[in-house]
This record gives sequence, structure tokens and C-alpha cells, in this order.
Amino acid sequence: MSVQVVSAAAAAKVPEVELKDLSPSEAEPQLGLSTAAVSAMAPPAGGGDPEAPAPAAERPPAPGPGSGPAAALSPAAGKVPQASAMKRSDPHHQHQRHRDGGEALVSPDGTVTEAPRTVKKIQFADQKQEFNKRPTKIGRRSLSRSISQSSTDSYSSAASYTDSSDDETSPRDKQQKNSKGSSDFCVKNIKQAEFGRREIEIAEQEMPALMALRKRAQGEKPLAGAKIVGCTHITAQTAVLMETLGALGAQCRWAACNIYSTLNEVAAALAESGFPVFAWKGESEDDFWWCIDRCVNVEGWQPNMILDDGGDLTHWIYKKYPNMFKKIKGIVEESVTGVHRLYQLSKAGKLCVPAMNVNDSVTKQKFDNLYCCRESILDGLKRTTDMMFGGKQVVVCGYGEVGKGCCAALKAMGSIVYVTEIDPICALQACMDGFRLVKLNEVIRQVDIVITCTGNKNVVTREHLDRMKNSCIVCNMGHSNTEIDVGEPRSLRRWNLGHEDMKAEPWAPASLRTPELTWERVRSQVDHVIWPDGKRIVLLAEGRLLNLSCSTVPTFVLSITATTQALALIELYNAPEGRYKQDVYLLPKKMDEYVASLHLPTFDAHLTELTDEQAKYLGLNKNGPFKPNYYRY
Repeated sequence: MSVQVVSAAAAAKVPEVELKDLSPSEAEPQLGLSTAAVSAMAPPAGGGDPEAPAPAAERPPAPGPGSGPAAALSPAAGKVPQASAMKRSDPHHQHQRHRDGGEALVSPDGTVTEAPRTVKKIQFADQKQEFNKRPTKIGRRSLSRSISQSSTDSYSSAASYTDSSDDETSPRDKQQKNSKGSSDFCVKNIKQAEFGRREIEIAEQEMPALMALRKRAQGEKPLAGAKIVGCTHITAQTAVLMETLGALGAQCRWAACNIYSTLNEVAAALAESGFPVFAWKGESEDDFWWCIDRCVNVEGWQPNMILDDGGDLTHWIYKKYPNMFKKIKGIVEESVTGVHRLYQLSKAGKLCVPAMNVNDSVTKQKFDNLYCCRESILDGLKRTTDMMFGGKQVVVCGYGEVGKGCCAALKAMGSIVYVTEIDPICALQACMDGFRLVKLNEVIRQVDIVITCTGNKNVVTREHLDRMKNSCIVCNMGHSNTEIDVGEPRSLRRWNLGHEDMKAEPWAPASLRTPELTWERVRSQVDHVIWPDGKRIVLLAEGRLLNLSCSTVPTFVLSITATTQALALIELYNAPEGRYKQDVYLLPKKMDEYVASLHLPTFDAHLTELTDEQAKYLGLNKNGPFKPNYYRY
């Protein structure tokens, strides 16, 4: 084998490779553009550098509003990308792509300078929408931030379909009607109903107990004559519950208990089906109370049952419509915050109707609070921050069922988890589960994530926030938005029996809503709060419930909770007079067991049955209940 050596002089004669653009026939139609659009992207006559802008005389005019596909993209902005070398053989200046998105000039000695920038106008043929694209050195971050925000607004982290064309118009200012001509609702966009219906159908597949209850009791109509006003998270799972209540004979009117958790397309689907729904994602505080009032204050319609999540609906009726409140047959409440409020009313002797505490039922505490939060905490954090959990230091405030679920999930992902707790029993459980029990002040400077799940107020104060490390993530897994002292008006989540009106309490003086702090929205439900020295914290959902504001929750677990709520409504509505007095009650243990039994077939599970001798030995009925009411699972 011989080796030929080429001299430098011979090498100089090697012809240079000329870089050319693909012709329209050679270009692959990978962008889905029409032939005319591809032709419009062809290089100008006379060749030249494919990246160089065309002369002013040859440059086509900017596309107008009525331009078709052929004029959709200008030659300079719409070229098919080509491979290029960093230095070309042309001794003259060459146009190069600057690393920040602008143009650059390369001189013969290799010096790179920035070329004058030009404004490139792009118009998408399918949207007929123009916008300016002006890259700058400092503009990349702002541009990416605005794109991120708009993209998450149009398709949120909670998988909510949103038509961005009408985002700026308040639903309260719209005149909408469903296909039946009814306008007794207020949602973001009734045209989204088809998308919402698909989500509801998917949720039905994971809610076997509700579907079984609907099938078994549909003929009996145990809720015939019931007029239920509800205030819960409006999701696909809630829609299945509402339609089940309707199938059992009830009339329902609904509002949202959280301004960020509503799925607009699901609300539209319910409105299209004839349910008066008043909710949309991103309500203001004024919108929140307006929606509740529209549910309640209806001429010729007197509610007789309340299904609440947080106590805001109960509070509104109690304060604003006392005569209506006295005619209520029963209240079903599913949150720690709402149950606490009911016990306040009962203790003060102002609860004039029986109420069912669903939150402390076994099927709610052990499944929704524990297993649901164990999965959804990771989902909410990952969707909003894209962070890795391994090795991160996390402090979880509160070791109730929600705290237990959060700690278990984060520990399994390799996080170093600390726990704060006021209850010595829960504190001992945390220690026995392998978590270090601390005071928040002891670890606030070193942790990467702070999670609150106590149901209390001012758990994380401005003093704590000032001492946090840069980029610390702060979020809340409790129902109320009072755990993190963000500094918003308090009427949305705080009410006191001493207050006879609905006026907001003043902002906390040391909250995050102060002039020296800068708020920067980086994506949907994610804010950077920036201190004067440049330190920033990452606040999720403005301190509101993380999982339902920023992600979704497991449908199967919500089936357990929703079935429990449905049975509680049936029990209170059909109970003979005198069975329940004006007090707060726990769901009967037999109902808890029934809810659990309805979900067992999903796992192909088979219960063992007691023999007569065994039942007699234990002093139990063979069919249950199998545990006394005082038993702690």
C-alpha cells in the first residue's frame, strides 16, 4: 500500500466547496408548509451567502393581515437551516450567527463583531398572528420567560385546556349560552365543553365506587328533592361526583373552593350538561365570592344541603343569608380547615344544622390525605420546578396524614427530610419513621424546600423567608392559603366569629407584598420573589394548595373521598328527624367499610369471612362494623 503526500502548493489548488441552499425541489417538507410557502423561502436570485439579508430592493414587503401562505414567511426569516463552517474561504466579512441569537461579522483575522440587528417579522399562516422577534443580549431570558408563561397559561401544568384568545376577558363580562339555551352558569369558555367531556369520561374509568353507587341507587333516587349547593375543587373527578348526585335525584349548583384548581374545560362540560357552575381558573378574590353568591342567591331556589371544602360556602350563607342557613338539612365538610370552623360554630352555639365531618373519616384520612399526597407532592414539585429530589434537604411542617405522605415520598426519592410538629404523638411517629424532628428556625438557612401541611396560619413568616437560602422552594400542601405569610387580604381563607362583615383583614406588615421585594412570574403558578441583594425564593401557587393548583391528583383516591361524600349526603338527607342534632358528627364506621368494599374488586381482592364462632368470640356482627368508633387505624 502506498501513501501519497500532497504538497502545500497542490493542496492550495483543491477546489473550495461552495455552500448552497437547498432548492425547493430538494427541500424536505418536514415543516408542513405548502409548496408556495417553500418557494417563498428560496434564496434570492444571484446566489450569495444564504445567511445574508436580501438587499432592500429585492426584499419583499412585510406581510399584511390578509397574506396567504406564500407570503407568510420572509426569505430572511424563513430559510431552511443549513450547515455552515465557522470560517469561510471568502476573504470578505461573513455573516455568522451570534451566540445570543443576533448576527455576527467575522473579519479576516478571525475577530467576531456584532452586526446591526434587524427586526424579523414572522406570521404563522394557520394563526394569522404577527409578532416581532428582536433578539438582544439581555432579551433571551425575558423572551424565554414570556414564552414559558404563555405556554403554561394556554396548557397549564394541571393539564387544563385553555383557549388563550379570550384569556383577557373576564367570564363575568361574557354572555354565554349552552346548546340548550341556558345561561345559568359562568365559565371561561363554553366552547371547551367537548374537551372537558373527554376528561370526565377518563375519570369515570378510575372511579369504580361512584359508578357502582350510581348504578345501584339510580332507580331508588335517594336524593330526590335534594337541592345541593357545593363549593369544592372543580375537576374531572368532582364532575363525576356531581353527575352521580344528579343521577340520584339531586339538583346541584356549584362554585370552586380554590381560585387556581378549576379545570376550565371540565367546568364548561358541566355547564353544557345543564349544571349551574360558576368557576374558572385564575379568579380574583372578588370573583371568588361573586361565584359563591351566584350559586346561593337564586330566585325561587332554596338549597337544603351543603357540600363544602374549606368552609367558605358555609360561612357565606351563615353570614349573608341567615334565614336560608336555618333551613339547611345538613352540611358535609371534607377539609381540616372547614371542620375546624364547624366546631367553632358548634362550640359557640351557632350551628343550627347537623354537619358531617368527612375529613376525619377513615376513608378520607388514610386514603385521600395520606396516599393521595404521597403521590401528588412529587408531581406538583416536578411540574413546577423540574427539580431532582435526590440529596435535597426538605423540611415538612406538620406530620399529620398529609405530612406523612409527603415525607414518605420525598424520603423514597433520596431527599434528606426534617419534620416540625407541635403534637408529641405525631412527633414521636416522625422519629420512629426515621425523620429528624426540628424547629423550623434550626434548619431554615440550609434547606432547599419548605412544605407546609398543618392547616394553621403563619407557619412560615417573613422572618423565616428572609433567612432562607437562595432559590429555596416554598409551597403549601394544606387546604388554606394562610400557612405561608404571603401577605394577601385574609378574607379568602380566614374568618372569625367575631367579624360580622366580610371585609378583608389588612395585609401583614412583614409579608412578601412589600415594595422592596420584586415578584417575577416565571411560569404558571411559579413566582420568583427577589430580595434587594439578589436573593430569590421560588413560591409555588402563591402559597395555595400545591397539588390541585399546579398538578393533578390520583383519580382512584378521589373516588374514595367522593363516594364518602355522596353517602354522607344521602345519610343526612334521609335521616329521620332526631337522629342528628345540631352538632358535628363523624361518618358511621359501617359507611367507611362500605366505601372501602366498593373499591376492592378493582384489585381482584377477596375478603376473609368470619365464622359464627369467631364472630361470637369477638362480639361482632359477621357483616360489620369490624372496628369500634374509637379505633385508630
